[in-house]
Amino acid sequence: MKRNTVYYKNTSLDYFTCGNGKPVLLMHGFAEDHSIWKNQIEHLSKSYFIIAPDLFGTGSSSFLEEKEIQIEDYAKGIKQILMAENITRFSMFGHSMGGYITLAYFELFPEDLISFGLVHSTAYADDTHKIEIRNKAIQFIQKNGSPSFLKTSIPALFYNPEKYQQEIKSLVNIGEKISSAYLIQYYEAMKNRQDKTALIQNTKTPVLFIAGNQDQAIPLAHTLQQCHLPEMSVINILKNTSHMGMLENPESVNHILSFFLTNLSEITV
Repeated sequence: MKRNTVYYKNTSLDYFTCGNGKPVLLMHGFAEDHSIWKNQIEHLSKSYFIIAPDLFGTGSSSFLEEKEIQIEDYAKGIKQILMAENITRFSMFGHSMGGYITLAYFELFPEDLISFGLVHSTAYADDTHKIEIRNKAIQFIQKNGSPSFLKTSIPALFYNPEKYQQEIKSLVNIGEKISSAYLIQYYEAMKNRQDKTALIQNTKTPVLFIAGNQDQAIPLAHTLQQCHLPEMSVINILKNTSHMGMLENPESVNHILSFFLTNLSEITV
């Protein structure tokens, strides 16, 4: 993979590219980096030009040092990548917080997206209960630091954590390189994001939903309530899978993405 850098508000944003064909951007989520998509990058790069960013504060990307950062700021940073690559039309898939960034991008630059997907993500804003959970997480990080938080929280994202000890260790190692201030910024941005269900309702842009039947972070019921809103959408439910389908069920996710890109996205090209 080739590493590249763009700038937004004088802040560096790294991204990785590989493959050839129509462009597909894979956006990682909270406390992750581009490698969360490693299985999908290897698979999709045989047919597509893959773009995989490291969000501000992740990997070698610099921290976006401004107050009251919004999810839209992250989306505007991603726009700089597409401009640098001279890409005007592409498909975008976001995992968890990456899905929130994907929705923000679609709202800001709707003509750019051939299609997009929410992978263990949601168009809903945080409700009172979710905000309380995020506030408790922020307090824990402030008191104990990010390593302790990640060692506690990441295993809970897997349906069978004992089976994925190596993957969990890798994610903890990635997350430990992200400072507590960065993780808190991500949480604050997620807390403050707006509901996007009206955005996807009746959109003609094809939308993919991937959900885990055991996902506690993004309940399956929420995905089922949203998947009928777009004019053209596909939902795939992964069995025995929690929040990390790209790692828990990589072959299925690879097949789902390939099928969607080939059979639905190209309708609008």
